[in-house]
Amino acid sequence: MKFKKKNILIVGGTGFIGYHLAKRCLKKFNVFSLSLSKPKKKRNLKKVKYLFGNLRNIKSLNQLNKIKFDYVVNGGGYVDHVNKIRTYESHFKSSVNLYNYFKERDLIAFVQLGSSAEYGKRESPLNERVSTKPKDIYGKAKLLASNFLLEKYRKYSFPVIILRFFQIYGPNQDSNRFIPFVINECLNNQNFDCSPCTQKRDFLFIDDAVDAILLSLRVKKAIGQIINIGDGKPIILKTVIKKIIKIIKKGKPQFGKIKLRSDESKIIYPDLKKVKKILNWQSKSDFNKNLNKTIKYYKKVK
Repeated sequence: MKFKKKNILIVGGTGFIGYHLAKRCLKKFNVFSLSLSKPKKKRNLKKVKYLFGNLRNIKSLNQLNKIKFDYVVNGGGYVDHVNKIRTYESHFKSSVNLYNYFKERDLIAFVQLGSSAEYGKRESPLNERVSTKPKDIYGKAKLLASNFLLEKYRKYSFPVIILRFFQIYGPNQDSNRFIPFVINECLNNQNFDCSPCTQKRDFLFIDDAVDAILLSLRVKKAIGQIINIGDGKPIILKTVIKKIIKIIKKGKPQFGKIKLRSDESKIIYPDLKKVKKILNWQSKSDFNKNLNKTIKYYKKVK
């Protein structure tokens, strides 16, 4: 007996996380992507139904009227610290519009992809109960969206789940992120300026991130919760760079050329007790193995 596949909408399905999530979802769902622009060739998936629109305008959601969605994963928005208005609107206003469209459409779950930037400069390990005081516009906009959606859960039982991710890496990530930037500079044997790189950061492989998202869709007790998603084992940035250089055998980092920002935390990583309790999830990845896998990808597309 064949069962009808459920429909999932991935907002930002042409981005790094969205692409990997959509690829995995094709096995179990009818997958729709909603984004501002078409996917890059390397992120185009034949069986995904791509829709386009600016979510800052709620009318752009009218194109969804004929489709009954079971799940929505909101991974849209700009990771931008310069254009404050665009960043604010793409994370907060877009989330408000998505809520207003889906609030009476009987969703099973609405997963909001949050960020560790919502915590601001707080002592690690960061747990979900700590007070949040983000410093930059990205973290502020993400936090506004989280708080808005959680209020709608408390008042109207809107089935939102906030997954608060720490740094994600892996194949097909944009080159302006830390690990792909360093990989590409090393592949080209470039001198590249960086800070002293004494900071410690948590790095989560993309496959583990997608596992957590898919698992959250099935766990009812995750609804109404903020849940940290990370590896839980912070690594010194200089160590990451040296690992990349060792594998590629090229690269000329200029440590200390860039000063650390005064508001930058020296160490950021999550407390993962809640995700283990609610989702029974933890990272399964080996950093060295997946760093090699990521480097192989960038060598191939270079």
